[in-house]
Amino acid sequence: MEKTSPRYWLTRFMILRLLGLVYATGFLIIVNQWVPLLGEKGLTPVPLFLARVQASLGSLSECFLRMPTLFWFAHSDSFALTLGWVGLALSVVVMLGYANGLMMTVLWALYMSFVHVGQDWYSFGWEIQLLETGFLAIFLVPFFDGRPFPKFQPPTAVIWLYRWLAFRIMLGAGLIKWRGDECWRDLTCLCYHYETQPVPNFFSPYFHFMPLWFEKLSVLFNHWVELVCPWFILVPGWGLLVAGLSMTVFQVILILSGNLAFLNWLTLVPVLACFKDSNWRRVLPGFLTRAAEGAEGKKKHSPMSLFVVGGLVLLVVCLSFDPVKNLLSSEQAMNTSFNCLDLVNTYGAFGSVGKERLQLVIEGTMDKIPGPKAEWKEYGFKVQPGDLYRRPPWISPYHYRLDWLAWFAAMASPAQYPWMFHLVWQLLHNNPGALSLIGSNPFPNAPPRYIRVHLYRYHFAPLNHPNGQWWTRDDLGLWMPPLSADQPGFRQAMREYGWE
Repeated sequence: MEKTSPRYWLTRFMILRLLGLVYATGFLIIVNQWVPLLGEKGLTPVPLFLARVQASLGSLSECFLRMPTLFWFAHSDSFALTLGWVGLALSVVVMLGYANGLMMTVLWALYMSFVHVGQDWYSFGWEIQLLETGFLAIFLVPFFDGRPFPKFQPPTAVIWLYRWLAFRIMLGAGLIKWRGDECWRDLTCLCYHYETQPVPNFFSPYFHFMPLWFEKLSVLFNHWVELVCPWFILVPGWGLLVAGLSMTVFQVILILSGNLAFLNWLTLVPVLACFKDSNWRRVLPGFLTRAAEGAEGKKKHSPMSLFVVGGLVLLVVCLSFDPVKNLLSSEQAMNTSFNCLDLVNTYGAFGSVGKERLQLVIEGTMDKIPGPKAEWKEYGFKVQPGDLYRRPPWISPYHYRLDWLAWFAAMASPAQYPWMFHLVWQLLHNNPGALSLIGSNPFPNAPPRYIRVHLYRYHFAPLNHPNGQWWTRDDLGLWMPPLSADQPGFRQAMREYGWE
């Protein structure tokens, strides 16, 4: 029976538990970071952003159709935090084993509301990937029955839509690498990646100092997983199992080797759809397998569910044309949505790999003259390298958004990241919100007179360094000159942005 009619009760159970964890992480980040980043007095306030969008689009109805979000109806800090806490609470319920279509719809709508007004802070590929993954989950479960093993069996068509999602994620990532950077073709990208990735963890130095043959073999494994294994998803039986196991091992390695937020945890969600209940029974506790078998024995069929899932399949097929066209294009775009609901997107990661790690270090001084003889003290980011003696932390699946954007900013100019000026302005006033985003404040009693931003080139120190260092660095000069809250030009710029 299993060969002709595979079962997915345990597969659905595992998909929902992991998705609940990812949603919970996303909403926990919102609860902790939304107000200082995007609140009414945040670095890029949502009210100002919505006002600019409405001035461009016109009517509120047009704005909602083009950019659906609950923040069109209210956008206070208390409103945002309320939505964040509701999302976190529902996510924990899902993670603990209880989910229905209504709960999954609310989670999807809430998170989409935050993503659509999140500006630079929510511009990462995993945000739209979570929206697509979460949208499919609405149809994986009954709309009202929230039990871990409800009476309606998992729709096989939705399991295949998750496999189609895994196919696009992996193949998109593989193609963007192969087309994007020669080091992926000559197998040397991982000689740099572990050191230059946005937020290394404490295993990253050990991966970095592996022999060259190991790094090249790792790139070959990357190509196997991202360019070959997606096609195995289309092969029933052994092909699916090989694809699922290879992709799972790959994501676990990525989790171990760096802090890529919740991207790898999220990617595992559709990968789990490659496994059926006969696979899960080998590894899951007996009480779960017995519960799944009991549900199978009492299962019911819903004609309405077949109709709804059929409509979903048709929708995904229609929306897949643009992503497939993008995959086939020599000018492939990375992490792009083609519709206002972020459904059936195109994905990819690390199409190019930096060969050196540029790092911003924020410094302040109490001296009246901000020259070279002034005493400059360093602020510390929460997880970005700064202190040469601080071991890289493990934070995955959590995500510090300021630290991640600071990594991008180091490779650009201050004019391309104007929120950095606002961050400096707030630090010059010891703003509590800004300080909550920073790891260490060298001026706890009074704000500094001047703040500047230095640019350094960081390298991993040799393993077991005699001085206990984890990093070395080279001074590349100023990235942003000294600024004071008393400077008329600086104050005027803050007024023009609406930030003062």
